Amino acid sequence: MRRTRIALFALLVLCAASFGPAAASANPGRAAFALSSAAFADGGMIPKVHDCASSGDGDPGKKNESPPLAWSGAPEQAKSYAIVLHDLDNGIIHWVVYDIPANIAGLPQNIDHAYQPTVPAGSRQAYYRGSANFFGYQGPCTTNHTYEWAVHALNKESLTELGSASSTQAAEAAIDAATIATASLRGSS
Repeated sequence: MRRTRIALFALLVLCAASFGPAAASANPGRAAFALSSAAFADGGMIPKVHDCASSGDGDPGKKNESPPLAWSGAPEQAKSYAIVLHDLDNGIIHWVVYDIPANIAGLPQNIDHAYQPTVPAGSRQAYYRGSANFFGYQGPCTTNHTYEWAVHALNKESLTELGSASSTQAAEAAIDAATIATASLRGSS
């Protein structure tokens, strides 16, 4: 019995060591998967050009333009990417863009409001139903909320199970099922 305990303890120590600092540095030259924007810092204020234009306050500075996004350090196994924007304070999904080709590492500002935007080629967007109804980005509409952009590295080139009638919730579920890594960026409105 004592030998069994010692053997199990030794096995436990070996397993723990394989997940320790040495394992974490197995690929020391590879940066962590990260998402950033030239428009605002992580945790910073989102410029109002990215706020929704349907809030009813008539502010001409609110243009509902998606912010520029860039990611780095993605896993080599990524076959495509997806972006999901959440209002963390009320649980609303404001934007889903998916089927972003694996050779793309960012999005420019102001992606078309179309099911298949011109940039990035091959990508698709879910239909937003809420304070406005259209394909693509719906920026922050509520002040004093925290919004989170998440880039998902996916194990599939295309989410073929989704179509133009798919909800943001269905798109998020398909993305979650294919995700191999995620990086996020938060901002406040």
